[in-house]
Amino acid sequence: MKHLGRLMRSASLSGYVELVRSLGRDPHAFMRSVGLQANQLEHPETLIPGDAVRELLEITARATRTEDFALRLAAQRRLSALGPISLVLKEEPTPRAALDTLSRYLKLVNASLIFRLEDAGDTVVVHEDLLPSPGLPMRQSIELAVGIVYRILGELIGPQWRPQQVCFTHRPPADASAHRAFFGRSIKFNQDFNGLVCLAADLLKPRAPGDQAEARFAREYLEAALKDRGESGRDACRELILALLPTGDCTVQTVARHLRVDRRTLHRRLQAEGLTFSDLLDEVRADLVRRHLRDSDLPLGEVAELLGFSGPSSFSHWFSNHFGCSASQWSRQAAGTAAQG
Repeated sequence: MKHLGRLMRSASLSGYVELVRSLGRDPHAFMRSVGLQANQLEHPETLIPGDAVRELLEITARATRTEDFALRLAAQRRLSALGPISLVLKEEPTPRAALDTLSRYLKLVNASLIFRLEDAGDTVVVHEDLLPSPGLPMRQSIELAVGIVYRILGELIGPQWRPQQVCFTHRPPADASAHRAFFGRSIKFNQDFNGLVCLAADLLKPRAPGDQAEARFAREYLEAALKDRGESGRDACRELILALLPTGDCTVQTVARHLRVDRRTLHRRLQAEGLTFSDLLDEVRADLVRRHLRDSDLPLGEVAELLGFSGPSSFSHWFSNHFGCSASQWSRQAAGTAAQG
């Protein structure tokens, strides 16, 4: 299958070949099935399609019957796997400053990854999500992303550090022992976000500075790369819609304000890409609701809130218009299809 669209560094699959071989399977056969070639993993800076990586992780986990496949990959990761970004992070005075910097440059590692920090009293919530790709499951990709940030924070804070909570929106695996062994017993499933809840005090612990000269050159390189990368109006809006939907204030005016443009300018930018804001909002909601109904056990009322609907009736009306059936009927059909597969 040929994948186009958002790109990510091939370093995201570091250790994949060795891990699959250790499970007694042929990694290159799995890679070919999603349109990837072995030579694409030879250099960590090679850009490869993010959707292909997403599908590869799901296919491999399913074929090898390894529910914790992504965590086994994450367990091998060190801060240095981030390439030039790691040099800048090591120079930051606190783990929180390093997270803020990671948030700025992470798009250069994975263009579909959304990374956001939320201060909540004496805790900091690290939100991680992926821009939706209709029809592609993302359980393994989400667990890999959260697992890598968990490992990075362990390096920045210290090996004894543990988050207050580790949260996933999807339902728990049949056996969660491997997940508890990786993250500790603070892991929770069927939550309303993916990410980590950390003590603010842990993130403010001072760190010994790294090589400041190396970090300066790395930061100049990253800033130039950000300027060259650019971002489509569609992707910028989708990212903000994902972040704003649970707040109940996901309007075109709010999105435009976050993008520092007026409403008319936003409409023009989207129109140039053949889009309207309402179409984009429906697209994101449709993909999110498929994920929640397929992968989690959240009550429909909570799903409606996460999608920014004012109440169950407005959610039901939207769902019926969009899918041609009720959410309950869709869930039963999806469960039946999964059981047959």
